[in-house]
Amino acid sequence: MGVKLSIDDFGTGYSSLSQLCQFNIHNLKIDRSFIAGVDKDINKGKIVKAVISLANSLNVGLIAEGVETREQLNFLRENECTTVQGYLFSRPVGIEKIEKMLVKHEGD
Repeated sequence: MGVKLSIDDFGTGYSSLSQLCQFNIHNLKIDRSFIAGVDKDINKGKIVKAVISLANSLNVGLIAEGVETREQLNFLRENECTTVQGYLFSRPVGIEKIEKMLVKHEGD
């Protein structure tokens, strides 16, 4: 059917490790609360590294939410998190603006 599942806000609320066993998950999204200060807080850094390792070992995609600083981006890159989203790149935009951004990017 082409349906793929992602666990949003992984590590918080109702998301849990048991979901990784119950469902055929394609992506994990690390909650922004772990990304905020990840470059300064040793424990957050260890948790994010563990989630990256978990995703890699399960062969699922990984997305880091809430990237707002170059330092956070550098930490994630250094630890092999390849997909990120957040205000560092763009504030939320409407469909018309995203279309213009994509067309402009194609010309680069």
